[in-house]
Amino acid sequence: MSKENSAEKEYRAKDIQVLEGLEPVRKRPGMYIGTTGAKGMHHILWEIVDNSIDEVANGYGDTISIDIYPDNSISVKDNGRGIPVDIHPEKKRPAVELVFTVLHAGGKFNAEKYNFSGGLHGVGASVANALSSWLKVEVWRDGKKYTEEFHSPEEGGKVKSGVVKTPLWSESDRTGERGTRVTFLPDPRVFGKEKFSFETISGHIRELAYLNAGMTISVTAHSDDGALDQTKSYCYRGGIKDFVLSLNEDKTPVYPEPVYVEKKTAECQVMLAFQHTATFMENIYSFVNNIQTSEGGTHETGFKAALTKVLNDFGRTKNLIKDKQGSYQGEDYREGMTAVLAVKMHDVQFEGQTKTRLGNPEAKKMVEDAVTETLREALSKAKKEVIDGIFEKAAMAAKARESASSAKEVARKMNTMTTSALVGKLAACTGKKPELNELYIVEGDSAGGSAKQGRDRRFQAILPLRGKVLNAEKSNINKLLENEELHTLINALGTGVGKAFDISKLRYNKVIILADADQDGAHIRALLLSFFFRYMRELVVEGHVYIGMPPLYKIEDKKGARYAYDDEELRKMLEDAGRGYTLQRYKGLGEMNPEQLWETTLSPQSRTLMRVTIDSAAEAEQMVILLMGTDSKSRKDYIFANANFNKTDSFKEIKG
Repeated sequence: MSKENSAEKEYRAKDIQVLEGLEPVRKRPGMYIGTTGAKGMHHILWEIVDNSIDEVANGYGDTISIDIYPDNSISVKDNGRGIPVDIHPEKKRPAVELVFTVLHAGGKFNAEKYNFSGGLHGVGASVANALSSWLKVEVWRDGKKYTEEFHSPEEGGKVKSGVVKTPLWSESDRTGERGTRVTFLPDPRVFGKEKFSFETISGHIRELAYLNAGMTISVTAHSDDGALDQTKSYCYRGGIKDFVLSLNEDKTPVYPEPVYVEKKTAECQVMLAFQHTATFMENIYSFVNNIQTSEGGTHETGFKAALTKVLNDFGRTKNLIKDKQGSYQGEDYREGMTAVLAVKMHDVQFEGQTKTRLGNPEAKKMVEDAVTETLREALSKAKKEVIDGIFEKAAMAAKARESASSAKEVARKMNTMTTSALVGKLAACTGKKPELNELYIVEGDSAGGSAKQGRDRRFQAILPLRGKVLNAEKSNINKLLENEELHTLINALGTGVGKAFDISKLRYNKVIILADADQDGAHIRALLLSFFFRYMRELVVEGHVYIGMPPLYKIEDKKGARYAYDDEELRKMLEDAGRGYTLQRYKGLGEMNPEQLWETTLSPQSRTLMRVTIDSAAEAEQMVILLMGTDSKSRKDYIFANANFNKTDSFKEIKG
């Protein structure tokens, strides 16, 4: 046997790697926070915030403040009870130290101490510590201020994650203050150059303020000199009713005030607010223990079942249902509905570490029973305009569904969309692996022709837009499917649309919108993004949608040809160019020949793409309504104040 084969077969105890303390987190951060990008970095912040929220939700505090510092460190402070600092009877270490250094150490396991909690049962704080360069915790309780510091030094090429740097120490405090402040710096060795986003944080805490009526939560971004500090603070006495009103601010409500119900038992608390609008889409925002469940779960299933049953029972009793079957379908009642469902319960089981879907089987019955009981009572006391609004909206939805056989018709139309619809439009790629392929949606025939010639046909497909794309915000699904350009796009992607959407059938890993950097191009991008958001949302959520960034200028001098993508880049190039240069301003993609388009916009080695992301579904909803809805004055005011067609900071920059 050769030495090589012998070594191959040798497998002993020394080959087994044992990860101690917080090492597993550092070794496999994705298991705990999903990604080491910006989303993952914000995720560890949410874990610390969740701990403070749990104090508020359980009645021990009412104020939380977040501070972002210039070096990307961040602090979260609450006025709760303060993390315990006494010595743990078994571990013989301060409790606060265990919370930040031991996985699955925390008070959330004890239902007597926390009725409901959103934190990861002792994982969140320790994960934040493990993935930080340093972390400092300060606790005010019992007339003293306690401080302990942790760090993650590198010794001999190996990082020691979240170890104690300065043991717990105390000093007298006469301020009467109480609570906890956690300050930490996400480790650049984990997150690279990612930075905390004031906009992302402010959007998230705004939702938290709605979900916890009366709580004040604020965020401040500190600048080096203090002159550019940003602060936002939120407090909503009306709770999720105010949330629904905010979501519907730019829509036309069917009745003026949201329907609100609440039920609290020893096992759970269910809060529900909903209001119908003149739109066609249902928008349900669900939360469990203050954590948004963007993928729904058993609590949403229970809510939908109860809503349909209660409304059908009530409608039959009051002779309000015009359908010959004596009932409406659930989708009829939910058309145009904006609803916020907030559930608090014990022993939450999220599917996935990042908590996007509730898995508790018992939640369906708990929510269904709670909504059934409270909604029946609310309807019996509701004003006539509310009742009439709900059932008239359902009647119109049912009529549209029946006349067009809506659900079946959508599926039939999708099944009958053959590849013949793409002939003469789509320039397909030859690659057979969807995970490697790209689809460029290109504005106009001229640019489409150059893109077809300049692309790499092995993995790049080109779909020129030759006609008008309908506004998804002002059209129902049946009308959208009759639009030739959208019809062709749906067929090209292969996923279906709306209820028939199946992301597993996606033919292209990257779907890239490539339009001119002018008002018309911005409008086309907005129309396509609105359509994706409304009827193919998972396409955006999963990170498949990109904005292609063509250059605005071409500079030629003795050094050769260079391209500038914005005015600031142009200014720097002109300073470097000196004399004897020529400058070309591209008015549109059609002015570029195939070689130029490849070099600047198509080549993975030199192009710039902006990935479209959704940090907050609620904020995205409001932006879509603002930009694509019926309120032209609000839209005009916003565009006038914010429009910059070269701006890229709303998207994530991707090289290649």
